[in-house]
Amino acid sequence: MIEIRSGVVLPSIREEITLVTEDHLRLVGELALPVSGDPAATLITLHPLPTAGGFMDSHILRKAANRLPALAQLAVLRFNTRGTASPQGTSEGSFGEGITERHDVDAALAFAHARGLTNIWLVGWSFGTELALKYGANKDIEGVILLSPPLHRTSEAELATWANNGKRVIALVPELDDYLVPEQAKERFKAIPQLELVAVDDAKHLWVGESATKSVLNEIVKAVNPAAYPLPETYEG
Repeated sequence: MIEIRSGVVLPSIREEITLVTEDHLRLVGELALPVSGDPAATLITLHPLPTAGGFMDSHILRKAANRLPALAQLAVLRFNTRGTASPQGTSEGSFGEGITERHDVDAALAFAHARGLTNIWLVGWSFGTELALKYGANKDIEGVILLSPPLHRTSEAELATWANNGKRVIALVPELDDYLVPEQAKERFKAIPQLELVAVDDAKHLWVGESATKSVLNEIVKAVNPAAYPLPETYEG
């Protein structure tokens, strides 16, 4: 029996992948799949701001890949956006201020569809939420899960493209966030009537600590594969 703790890595099928963008850049990534059976859902993760240290191994995204294939039968696709480096390698190109990253999101979605992955969700964290909101509304996805959305780069017009578009929009907003707290989020997201706002007590923008990690991963699983919710505290396999 394995206790689910910070550094645990549970069994999955891991594959180093390369995404190729429409503007001919090669992006470093990884796909983690359940050891057996088809995934119940697919998470395409979009990392925090690379100029502030965000990358595909940012801890919530790494822990999602380390745990959720085994605990919740999920596929987890992580990648470095253009110009971003991590232990897996460096993606080609340079930071595009959230504009040219449109092609990065498209490349990840194209890869997932080509692999036959289904029930696809975009899971963005901080800067990654901006990419999800700006470029996901008209894509073949189930919805978006937004972790600590700052709403710095997403315009009111872009938010309005989500209104009643048939896709779920779930925002996990820390009580103690540095940029957007729950009460502010209610006002800023009012253009999206189907918004599901989850205010997380005592949490901060970076979701530091195992308690915060478990809260985030549980909310993700609750949305995309409720049969696996709540996540267990131990693993036997």
